[in-house]
Amino acid sequence: KERSQPAERTKLGLLEKHKDYVLRAKDFHKKEDAIKVLKRKAAERNPDEFYFAMEKKKTRDGIHEERTTEQNKYTEDELKLMKTQDVRYVSLKAQTELKRVQKMKETLHCLGAGSEERKHTIFVDEYSEAKTFKPEKYFDTPKELIGRAFNRPKNGQLEDADQLVGIGANEIDYDEEELRKQQERRLKKVAKLNRGAYKMLNEHEERAEQLKSMTVKMALQKEISYGKGVKKKITKKNKDGTVESYFVWKQIRKR
Repeated sequence: KERSQPAERTKLGLLEKHKDYVLRAKDFHKKEDAIKVLKRKAAERNPDEFYFAMEKKKTRDGIHEERTTEQNKYTEDELKLMKTQDVRYVSLKAQTELKRVQKMKETLHCLGAGSEERKHTIFVDEYSEAKTFKPEKYFDTPKELIGRAFNRPKNGQLEDADQLVGIGANEIDYDEEELRKQQERRLKKVAKLNRGAYKMLNEHEERAEQLKSMTVKMALQKEISYGKGVKKKITKKNKDGTVESYFVWKQIRKR
């Protein structure tokens, strides 16, 4: 047993024991070996050696500073809150797009949007009437508008400039040929506006579907990352060669 520090030498501190010397010697030799390795590397260093990582590394007062990154800038709780806010923002945008699509549908009524061919059956009394039947005369509309199931004005309405939307009455020449040309130009303009409106409607519908799908994926990712309970990832390979992955949570009995 090693003796303790004598009472008259207490002011000098604790007396070093053998185990303390062993720890101090190991630490000294470890630092000595590290200095030898650094000296050897410095002696054998290639002056033309270059790595791109050197551009972002620096020394301050002779001390090497590690590269600072933004990877661990936020805590776990902050990241969880940020993901929750992202899901809420995307969900809000999805609801906004759905309301916009609904409003546009109410305005356009989706007239003529169906791809199915429409039929309109007219019944007559005699066979001779069926042979001489002219739909443009029966519906009192131009021949170019017979195929339309909506917005099919009559000839009297087309002749009245006040009933046409977006057309100046002062610009109309009441010559029959000129009036027919003006009617064709107006019908083409209305058809162009109609196509543009439905194209915009389709774009908003696609965006709403994308945002809805994104909301589901982000909510699932948040649940996978921060959800409670024991979960297991299962990867299944389909017959067509595609790989499908999903998570299964362990069932927990609730009180």
